[in-house]
Amino acid sequence: MKIRWLGHASFLITSKEGVKILTDPYDDSIGYQMGKVEADVVTVSHSHYDHNYLQRAEGSPQVINRPGVSEAKGITFKGISSFHDKTSGRERGTNLIFTFTLDGVKICHLGDLGHILTAEQVSSLSAVDLLFIPVGGVFTIDFKEANQVCEQLKAKVIFPMHYKTKVLNLSIDAVDRFLQGKSKVQRLNLSQVEVSKESLPAEGSEIIVLNYG
Repeated sequence: MKIRWLGHASFLITSKEGVKILTDPYDDSIGYQMGKVEADVVTVSHSHYDHNYLQRAEGSPQVINRPGVSEAKGITFKGISSFHDKTSGRERGTNLIFTFTLDGVKICHLGDLGHILTAEQVSSLSAVDLLFIPVGGVFTIDFKEANQVCEQLKAKVIFPMHYKTKVLNLSIDAVDRFLQGKSKVQRLNLSQVEVSKESLPAEGSEIIVLNYG
C-alpha cells in the first residue's frame, strides 16, 4: 500500500487495488494547504474543524464517523470510543480510534487521543502493524504519553502525526521530543512511502517520519 502524509492527522492510504482511504481531513485555516483529494472512504475521529473537513474529499466517499463496525469498499472498519482529553471528554469531547486491515496489514489511527489507553482498549487494538499516533501534546497526548501508548500497542511501524511544523499554526510540540533517544527512525524527505506485509520489521518497532505534501 501507499501511505501519503497530508499534514496534521490526515493521511491518504491507498491499497494495492487502488482503494483510497482519507483520514481526518482538515480545514486550510490550520496552515497546511491540502487541496482536493480523491477518496473512496473518509474516516473522521471527531467533529473539530481540523479533522472533519469533508469538503476536502472528491468523489462520493463513504464517511466513517461512528463507533462500532462499519463496512466500506469491502473493508471492515472498527471505531473504538475514547476521549480527546484526560477528563472523560469534559474539556474536548470524545474521539474515535479506527482500526482496519488493508493488504493484510492491520492499521490503527488514534485520531486526537487525549489519554493513555485503558486495558479494554488495548485488548481491542491487539496485533497492530501500523500505528498513526499524535505526539504534539496540548490538544492530545504528549510525547511522553505517546511513548507509553506505543509500548501498550507494540506496533511494528509507527507514524507520528499531529505535531508542530513550520506551516502549522497551532502551538504544539514538534516531533523531535518524541524521537529523542530512539534508534530505529527513518526521517524521509518524502510525503509518501510504500508499506507491505513483507516489509514490516520482524521484531521491534520502527518509526517513519514523513514530510507533508
